[in-house]
Amino acid sequence: MLSFFTLALFAAPAVHAAGPSFFLRDATTASPNTTTNATIDMVSASWYAGWHAQDFPLSNVSWDKYTHLTYSFASTVPSVNNVSLDASDAELLPQFVSMAHQNGVKALVSTGGWGGSQYFSTDVNSPANRSTFVKTITSFAQQFQLDGIDFDWEYPGTQGIGCNNVSPNDTSNFLAFLQELRADPVGKNLIVTAATPLVPWKDASGVSLTNVSAFADVLDWIAIMNYDVWGSWSTSVGPNSPLNDTCAPAADQQGSAVSAVKAWTAAGIPSHQIVLGVASYGHSFHVTPEDAIECDDDNSALATYPSFDAAEQPLGDKWDALTNTDQCGQTSGPSGVFDFFGLIDAGFLFPNGSVAEGIDYRFDECSQTAYVYNETSEVMVSFDDAKAFAAKGDFIKSNNLRGFAVWEAGGDSDDILLDSIRSAAGFEDDDNESTSAAPSPTHVSSGSNSGSGSSSGSSNNAGDTPKNSPAPAPAPTQASSGSSGSDNGSSGNSNTDSGDAPIAPAPAPSSANSGNRIAQTSAHAASMFTPIATSPVAVSPSAVPTDVSAPPTASAPAASPTSTDDGDGW
Repeated sequence: MLSFFTLALFAAPAVHAAGPSFFLRDATTASPNTTTNATIDMVSASWYAGWHAQDFPLSNVSWDKYTHLTYSFASTVPSVNNVSLDASDAELLPQFVSMAHQNGVKALVSTGGWGGSQYFSTDVNSPANRSTFVKTITSFAQQFQLDGIDFDWEYPGTQGIGCNNVSPNDTSNFLAFLQELRADPVGKNLIVTAATPLVPWKDASGVSLTNVSAFADVLDWIAIMNYDVWGSWSTSVGPNSPLNDTCAPAADQQGSAVSAVKAWTAAGIPSHQIVLGVASYGHSFHVTPEDAIECDDDNSALATYPSFDAAEQPLGDKWDALTNTDQCGQTSGPSGVFDFFGLIDAGFLFPNGSVAEGIDYRFDECSQTAYVYNETSEVMVSFDDAKAFAAKGDFIKSNNLRGFAVWEAGGDSDDILLDSIRSAAGFEDDDNESTSAAPSPTHVSSGSNSGSGSSSGSSNNAGDTPKNSPAPAPAPTQASSGSSGSDNGSSGNSNTDSGDAPIAPAPAPSSANSGNRIAQTSAHAASMFTPIATSPVAVSPSAVPTDVSAPPTASAPAASPTSTDDGDGW
């Protein structure tokens, strides 16, 4: 989750009217549940990265444009009795919840993430552990007066960061845990969501499930993480967050919003229980002019899948770092991630989100995503601009999806992206006069917007596993959690029941799920890789009474919790 976005001269007043509309009749009618968005509350959401609070304080959040905000992250730890927050998060989270409630916004916390999912498997691997973990989660929700919990397990039954505990029974155990959580007097009143990859979770044999309808009974919605589909770990430049890829060459069909929604609805999740995860950031690549520009007799255009120099990873925006160490202790170079605001800071875009002078631009009509290129620095960035966000908003509205969730709130600039997707998806803003202008090219020919050369019309099999596997060594694997990664996740945890024997950590799978978000990308989380001097704080089932039927609603700022509740360290 992250952020990015020609002069007003190129302004297009109705961005959402441009481009094709992707209506998935087969996918959205696959579910027997025929509820429409007219009868449910739409979701306008974002994840708030606590480690970026200094640059993007809570006072900068456009609370009136959100229905839900999710604080990231609480992490799993070796003990099933606790989840972990950095001490700085423990101080900021009560303020986050208070401000959300004062503005009529539901406040959630995301548990896990790329760097905080090491112990999910052992937390749910036995009846005893599941019962304890239910108490841990409900106590955590009560202590911080949360409206809900987002489970961002990356990934059940599949290795993520590289040192996670993994069991072939992860998905079935996860379902059993969620069912027990919903039977709890506190848990039944929580908003419970899950961030997911582009394809349904794995079964015990390692194959994507074809029936996940039982999850629809216990989750309010899933948020499909449709980003990090292409990045520095890929074999070529490609769209970070493709809306569609059925029109791309077969080898370039790595997954998209279209294929993901088809896969999840076909497996039993109704469309109105699907929130589309969208990215306010992009990935950069070092590309020579010879590879970056496609030329014919009459036109030149940016290539959409050019080769790049993997040995020369560009440094991203101010949230990137030259070196990063993840929770497994692995060190990598810069992520090359540019948030939308970072593209403005770096001179790729003007402050209004249009393309800056001297920058090449292409809007790929197949993936409905944008590319910019600086010939001087030889840096190309694949990202979503206002036009791309509008296309995703149209897709949400046309296919009866529940809404959207942006990674991350702080990545945008002046709500250029947020306003665009809200307008196209059908959200009404009293003070939003118009959608932000779509960027236009400066010196790339008009043919560059045609998308020619990037698509073949080959069909996409819904549910095909994305192939964007990051190489364990050179590909960045920056973490997204505030906990340290000192434990290798393979043994020695202090959970109360052995349950399923964890599988030894393995290298990233050859068909990795997309949506690693900070996974391979976020040098942004550099501040999270080095634990702060103060001890993390912990919550345990004994910390909060469990006879409350629902989490209380905050009417005033809550006092910051201390780290002395039971000495367990969060």
